[in-house]
Amino acid sequence: MVSTCNYPPEEIIKPIFGKPNYEFIILWILNNNDVCTWANLKEKITHSTLSNYLSRLKDRGYIEKSTFNQYRITSKGKDRYYELSEAKQKIRKLSFPPHAILRRRNYDHWILWMVSNNNYCKWSDFSGPPLSINQSSLSKNLNSLLDKEFIRKEEKEYRITRLGKTEYSNMLRLYDLDRQSILEEESKRIKEITKSTTSFFKEYKIEDVDIKFRFLNNKLKLPYEKVKSTLNSEEEYDKILLYLSINHPDRFPHYLSPEEFSKKYDINLIKLNFIILRIVEENIFPIKFFKLDLANGKTFYFQVNEKLERMLNVIVEDHVIKFTYLNNLNEETSEGPSPLTMESTANAILEEIIENLFKPGLRSALKTFLPDYINYLAYKIEKERKLIDTFDKLEGLIWKEIQIISFSEVQEQSEKRTELSFYIDPAKSFEETLEEINKTIERNPKELDLYYIKSKILIYFDKYKEALILLDGMVKDFPESEKDLKMKKASILKRMRDLAGGFEIINELIKKYPEDSDLLNYKALWYQYLNNREEALKVIQGLIEREPNNGIYHDSYGEILMAFNDHELAIGKFQRVIELNPNSWYIYQTYIKLGICYRVLEDYDLALEHLTKGEELIDQSPGDNNTKQMWHSYAKPFIEEIKELIEDF
Repeated sequence: MVSTCNYPPEEIIKPIFGKPNYEFIILWILNNNDVCTWANLKEKITHSTLSNYLSRLKDRGYIEKSTFNQYRITSKGKDRYYELSEAKQKIRKLSFPPHAILRRRNYDHWILWMVSNNNYCKWSDFSGPPLSINQSSLSKNLNSLLDKEFIRKEEKEYRITRLGKTEYSNMLRLYDLDRQSILEEESKRIKEITKSTTSFFKEYKIEDVDIKFRFLNNKLKLPYEKVKSTLNSEEEYDKILLYLSINHPDRFPHYLSPEEFSKKYDINLIKLNFIILRIVEENIFPIKFFKLDLANGKTFYFQVNEKLERMLNVIVEDHVIKFTYLNNLNEETSEGPSPLTMESTANAILEEIIENLFKPGLRSALKTFLPDYINYLAYKIEKERKLIDTFDKLEGLIWKEIQIISFSEVQEQSEKRTELSFYIDPAKSFEETLEEINKTIERNPKELDLYYIKSKILIYFDKYKEALILLDGMVKDFPESEKDLKMKKASILKRMRDLAGGFEIINELIKKYPEDSDLLNYKALWYQYLNNREEALKVIQGLIEREPNNGIYHDSYGEILMAFNDHELAIGKFQRVIELNPNSWYIYQTYIKLGICYRVLEDYDLALEHLTKGEELIDQSPGDNNTKQMWHSYAKPFIEEIKELIEDF
């Protein structure tokens, strides 16, 4: 048999310079022969060296040992062989991430993609083109991935780990990649665990296909490495995943208690309960689990984004949005209280999911579960909405000169107060507040700012129609302020969702004041509210050509781009604002919007830097305290969220 084996040329086995590459020699022999025995390989490699390298190559999945002491190269081994062959010829072809991943500056994701799609990577593969990651960022991200055990370093080569493969699979879902790409990646990982899983199913007689599917799904998403230090073996962990897969709402009323499961599958009860606690309650994995606790002590588990939860999500979201819309409709049309309450909404959800998703025996548990789930979903929707909402600078532009002092600030500013300052006491009714401002106006009937304050009070109490009537009267009494007053009227119409009415006012004013650049700025922003991207960009670009050094117009440009999800382009516009007008009254808003753009693009360090800077500048800037408080409320949730994300990374 030895005589029929193909061996590599002498220059590979005994190179003139350097040591022999035994990994390449073994792979060469196996690639150029159907099978090889130990004796075949020992012809060219010493016993101890051969033993070490065969063990290493088997662990990496490059070769496999069949019956009769025969070795074969695997498909993964062939890839490695061709890669080493290219390296011998000084040619090494690398795969690089697609544009969908590269467009975001998430260097850890770039690195994960590279080590997952190439057998190994070197420092220069990341620092050189086309990635060109700077040394500081590269070092930081590589060390972070090494600390998390997503990658390992061997002889200056970086390779992905099992834990890293799970993280990579989760990472792909964050990007706009086709479903087939994600499925192919999951299929690769399923193949890797198939052998051990098949024997596990056989040993414990698991035949239910739904349990098998849930188990595989759990195995893919909840890697053993996270709990390895607590357990004796991976088989113990597989049993715990089986427990979660068995006790699923779809299997109700069938249930295995922890005690029963512990005895049946021979696993320590304390370990079982402890790991379940860590997975479900302590969220050691980035996968959320929900629990249905029954009165008799039984608990069923299901996972976020699995089929059951996705269907539940759709039903609950539909009812919650219906509740919100109808409540808003009743407020707008003054038809009295909405026929829907949160309680009636929860009951309607319960009836629908009992009919379609869950078995009737779970009704009581679901009734207890639903309020928390609705809150979870409402928070999730609100969080996502904040990421894509535009930040209404128009309000600040139109009303910026009016200051209404909050009640809590009165003591601090009492010495500064005059007849022209006013505060809203939240303990007072609308009638009492209105009476106070009316008395102040009686003492100063020609003071325009007091009428402005009155209009803001009417808006504060949602008296929009009264505010419009007041502004119409002010136009007659103060004709020199017509443009400003009519823009405030347009702003109120926008609040009333009469965008067409507000737009009509702007066009009338532009006809009357064609050289007024601010009106064109308002028009561009208004096109944004009307969801007309093309016209919004056309107007703002024309305005910037007319006044290229006016920072507020660049800020509007950035805000419009944000509204249409062009966050990368928006960043450039906001940076230009900071260059042009670093001390402007609105600059804190620019920093916050810039930070939010970086957050959407998942560049957390820059996001935190700009959001923090913006929030620090809020109270140093002049302007309406209500507006400033609103921007505090925009910035704080993002800052808190990003700090958590950075800690997690």
